[in-house]
Amino acid sequence: MRITSLLLSLLLTTTLSAQVFEIGVFIRDIDVRADACTNFFDYANGAWRAANPIPGSMQRWSRRWAAGEQSKEQLRALLDDESKRKDWPKGSIDQQISDFYSACMDQARVDALGTKPIRPLLKQIDAIRTPGDLQKTIADLHDLQMYALFGVGSASDNHNPGFVIARVAATGLGLPDRDYYLKPEKRFADARAKYRLHVAKMFELTGTSHDAAKKAADALFAMETRLAAAQLDNVALRDPAATDHKYAVETLQKFTPHFDWTRYLQHIGVAPVDLNVDQPEYMGAVEKELRTTPLSTWKAYLAWNVINSASRNLSAPIAAEHFAFYGKYLSGSTEMKPRWKQCVENDDALLGEALGRRYVERYFPPEAKARMQELVKNLLAAMGDTIRGLEWMGPETKAKALEKLATFNPKVGYPDKWKDYSSVAISPTAHWENVVAGLEFGSAEDLALTGKPVDRGRWGMTPPTSDAYYNPLLNEIVFPAGILQPPAFDVHNADAINYGAIGVVIGHEISHGFDDQGAKYDAQGRLNNWWTADDLKRFQERTACVADQFDNYFIEPGIHHNGRLVLGESIGDLAGAKIAWLAFQKAQQTRPAVDIDRFTPAQQFFIAWGQFRGDETRPETQRLMVQGDPHPVAKYRVIGPLSNLPEFAQAFGCKADAAMVRPKRCEVW
Repeated sequence: MRITSLLLSLLLTTTLSAQVFEIGVFIRDIDVRADACTNFFDYANGAWRAANPIPGSMQRWSRRWAAGEQSKEQLRALLDDESKRKDWPKGSIDQQISDFYSACMDQARVDALGTKPIRPLLKQIDAIRTPGDLQKTIADLHDLQMYALFGVGSASDNHNPGFVIARVAATGLGLPDRDYYLKPEKRFADARAKYRLHVAKMFELTGTSHDAAKKAADALFAMETRLAAAQLDNVALRDPAATDHKYAVETLQKFTPHFDWTRYLQHIGVAPVDLNVDQPEYMGAVEKELRTTPLSTWKAYLAWNVINSASRNLSAPIAAEHFAFYGKYLSGSTEMKPRWKQCVENDDALLGEALGRRYVERYFPPEAKARMQELVKNLLAAMGDTIRGLEWMGPETKAKALEKLATFNPKVGYPDKWKDYSSVAISPTAHWENVVAGLEFGSAEDLALTGKPVDRGRWGMTPPTSDAYYNPLLNEIVFPAGILQPPAFDVHNADAINYGAIGVVIGHEISHGFDDQGAKYDAQGRLNNWWTADDLKRFQERTACVADQFDNYFIEPGIHHNGRLVLGESIGDLAGAKIAWLAFQKAQQTRPAVDIDRFTPAQQFFIAWGQFRGDETRPETQRLMVQGDPHPVAKYRVIGPLSNLPEFAQAFGCKADAAMVRPKRCEVW
């Protein structure tokens, strides 16, 4: 409950309609037994976490995650309403989103079909006899976003970001990343053993005998292990230069002579222009597999890609087995999401801007967009002040940094132009066919962008998404409507709350343009060094401080964060908190903040960040995150940046030796 003392006093007056009230922090979420200067994560949000255990179907839980699930409740209500009407014009977005949802919700029909929907694909794989058959089948699977071996999609050219080329990415693994195949630690060895059992079980559920299923699982696992050995690890992938390899089609053909690239590109509808090959060494491993791996192993590998990709849209037994490994064992969830939520997520994934268009009409008012645009403008101004005030950066580099900041393109809420889904045939009674239609549309629509100037109006997230992002090639920051709700944002929030929550998120995304990755792209979005040698050295020294800080954050004995893996996100949180604070100070010059519930504006600001980021996270999910996620776990996203800010220590009266005051402060921006 969020009724503050200020709000209560306003409610008791006879002049409420003439007054403006502001909402403060979630006071009941604060654990008053905790010390803000010792563990601010527990202090800011500990009472809420204690009273709200993680639901069985979730991996993390906080007010923010609950808000994301509430968005799905809103989508459910919207789709329930849309589904009541049966005479929507065919091809209209209302017909498409409601019929997709209705077909997905027909669990009885889905269960009755069993694995019948994927039998044609499995039959095609079983009929492979020649290299040409193999390559055609790979291309057919790619049409359905089943990215066996590698994936091809559109991407802005690193050196001419106004133009779109094709990108060849390393894929093809069933475990989360290469280290799960290669590292000797017990947790990885256990995952390998359970994965092989899971694969065999899935084969059995599709009609393969026990012995044949085990043989197929062993063969494809050995192949995946060979592929994994050729892939870059998660830290190496953070360097844009490591995945910057432009190839002419003819050059790629010579490098992988056993794959017919001309035929493949014709199949997927991509003109034979230059491609960016993320990992050439990996494509060398693909070439070796094409040359030496027997057809029986290929058939097992491709069949597994089909089964694994399709499983969540098939009957209950196979969906449950998929969940048992990926949801329960790897992530720690104890139960599957309810059917309605899976269907809402599917609808959003495949028809996201159609569904999102109706979502923003119902749930995202114009005043929310206007207030958010004001916040973004103020945060960009604060970042400019920060750059101009840097003592460690020289004037030449500052000029380049300010030039880049001036070209930022903020997007708020939803696209100005919506995708056209009218060509996607959706039936109210054919769930699998609807999924196929959505996947094929998504692939074709993406690949059709290649060989053309970039469309800067496109979005990489759907409007209902509770998240945000920065794209270095387009130098854009994007905030979908789905994240613009409490605890992140509310038009009625006090400035301290909005600046402390969504304000830090805005600052975080802005600073991605200047983190260890974003700083390698210039104002035009080109992968191009714009730093003087001395300034770059000083920047790297400062980012090393952040990496060292997070290297020492453990989730359990023996398992700690990799500071280089989480460096970009940690720089983003640190800089985001700082520039949001500066923007908040600017806002107070024209709209002075007041104490609410005995908390000063400064305290409200920092508590808002702690409450927004205050996730309880399952141990299994934390292990996954530490291994491969560039985001730190929530505890350290709260503690990490704030322990570097003297403004935080001042707000809560922390002494110099307090745990939340780092003796060696890190400061990048």
